[in-house]
Amino acid sequence: MNETAPLACAPCAERRPSRSAHHGIEREDDYAWLRADNWQAVMRDPDALPADIRAHLEAENAYTGAVMADTESLQEALFAEMKGRIKEDDSSVPAPDGAFDYYARYVVGGQHPLYCRQPRGGGEEEILVDGNTLAEGHAYFHIANVAHSPDHKLIAYAVDTKGSEFYTVKIVDAETHAEVDSSIADNNGSFQWAADSKTLLYIWLDEEHRPRKLFAHGIGLEGDDHLIHEQADPGYFLEIGTTQDNKYLLLGVHDHETSEVSLIDAHDPCTRPRVIAPRKADHEYSADHHDGRLVILTNSDDAEDFRIVEAPADDPSPQNWREIEPHRPGRLILDIVAYKDFLVRLERENGLPRIVVRRFADGEEHAIAFDEEAYALGLSHGYEYDTNTLRFTYASMTTPTQTFDYDMDTRKRVLRKTQEVPSGHDPSLYVTRRVMAPAEDGETVPVTLLYRKETKLDGSAPLLLYGYGAYGITMPAGFSTNALSLVDRGFVYAIAHVRGGKEKGYRWYKDGKRAKKVNTFTDFIAAGEYLAQQKFTSRGRIIAHGGSAGGMLMGAVANLAPDLFLGIIAEVPFVDVLATMLDDTLPLTPPEWPEWGNPIVSADDYRTIAAYSPYDNVRAMGYPNILAVAGLTDPRVTYWEPAKWIAKLREHETGETLTLLRTNMEAGHAGASGRFDRLKEVALSYGFALKVSGSA
Repeated sequence: MNETAPLACAPCAERRPSRSAHHGIEREDDYAWLRADNWQAVMRDPDALPADIRAHLEAENAYTGAVMADTESLQEALFAEMKGRIKEDDSSVPAPDGAFDYYARYVVGGQHPLYCRQPRGGGEEEILVDGNTLAEGHAYFHIANVAHSPDHKLIAYAVDTKGSEFYTVKIVDAETHAEVDSSIADNNGSFQWAADSKTLLYIWLDEEHRPRKLFAHGIGLEGDDHLIHEQADPGYFLEIGTTQDNKYLLLGVHDHETSEVSLIDAHDPCTRPRVIAPRKADHEYSADHHDGRLVILTNSDDAEDFRIVEAPADDPSPQNWREIEPHRPGRLILDIVAYKDFLVRLERENGLPRIVVRRFADGEEHAIAFDEEAYALGLSHGYEYDTNTLRFTYASMTTPTQTFDYDMDTRKRVLRKTQEVPSGHDPSLYVTRRVMAPAEDGETVPVTLLYRKETKLDGSAPLLLYGYGAYGITMPAGFSTNALSLVDRGFVYAIAHVRGGKEKGYRWYKDGKRAKKVNTFTDFIAAGEYLAQQKFTSRGRIIAHGGSAGGMLMGAVANLAPDLFLGIIAEVPFVDVLATMLDDTLPLTPPEWPEWGNPIVSADDYRTIAAYSPYDNVRAMGYPNILAVAGLTDPRVTYWEPAKWIAKLREHETGETLTLLRTNMEAGHAGASGRFDRLKEVALSYGFALKVSGSA
């Protein structure tokens, strides 16, 4: 099982040269034909995939299956272990709203959640939406959003049955479950009830899968839905939310570095939205409402790590902003929520999150403290405004997720739930650590570690190093039941908190994007080198793991430091960066330009991206063992990116390592939709890691 030489004949994609030129620079792509010309149709109907492309993807799947056949029993064992750590009849802690407690739960053997309610404080359960019943007959099924109307009489939910993230919204009677209105097609999963319980505001996607319009749908009314807002610029996303007191609906327009928020009166939802602060490049802000005033989280006036201001709701323009929490460099404010008596903020400093509670009446504030070296916090806003109870979650690499209700007045903390691991979990058997790896430019990269106490730290242990590093997304140091299957087999599990995230403040994000994108890659390599130097592993014993934009990271480090890594697991990897950023017809290309640069209009951006784009930098050399995983209907990272990458790698690979591609022909970006089916995909990835490391 330790053999890494191919066990079957690897598919060889036909070379069909395609040439293009930008800024006087010519580019040739032998595998561009793997991009289906009718990709929009494929998103809605996978059977529309051209026959030659389907044949190639199926050949790749067959080859991966043949090569990994000797791990089938191992994958079955991994699946059984991971499934055994899931409480099959798990349920969330009920969230109160008026006369009801709302929650989600699972049934034994069920793949999908049931959304339920019961009278507040206890009583007979009502099943509002049964995911298992709705999923019957669908190879893929996902519920994106479930929301009850303010009067609790109607339930709206959004479903996707292709993996393409074109959602259909359905509205049902909460008591009878009968559909009360026609379905709403081509939604992105974002919708919000107005105060009258008769109007649903929703986002509409165009054929390019771009959020273009906000409509108001009147329940039971004939005729077209009322258009509230149309976004002409394809470079911006739309979203709809609400303030905590439900007085205003919030229309958000944003890309990855600029935002604009507008107020919509929840009691008069068809009125024209009122902009809080007009869109301005590099200005990001969000807002909540409290007692006639807006509380605004903003990075204006050079507040890189954000500050908090307030303004009258009837005239919230920036000239009326008054600061109530100043900017403090290195302390990044992530989120705010305004309750009747308290303002809560989630912030991060020195790589660790913190919750701070401030009383509106007198400004007194306190932080909720935690003791572990590395941990993750989650803040749940809940449904209610007039409450003293704050709900949050806490976890670490060794501590299963705990859900607390916290009394913001008395400061009493009540544990409502601890994540159960039915097969058993003893935190005392494991060690979690936070170390700092020196980067080549003098920065230090936080790395979170998990391993069993008896693991020898003499360089002999294999190590899985996970990374992401994009969009300012922070990788939490939380509890993963799946990772235990590697750790219990002698692996060290590590997360490299590289630049491109916000682990060390907003500057950490800025220093890992556009012209500085290479810092993400060199940080990851520096983390691997440091962990080898410190004997957590050794060079050539590291399995790198990342997905989506983290898959770009995987492709880049495979090119830059192939001898450091034994293997690469790249899930839905964004590896054809230059071609994608040059194709403005793709769903995410225009809104992604602020993150990566626009190579269509800028020669400098073209050269910057071309210098690191994994697909464009594949060359003749020995590569690590590589497993790429894709989803056919993925609208975020299209299936052809990993398909082209693997084809080119196989053409240029000079060694004897494995180069594998597995495409889920019935799913999109998130892979298989059922909670157990998804574990089979994890088992494949972990089986690959164990196979190439000789740990199977």
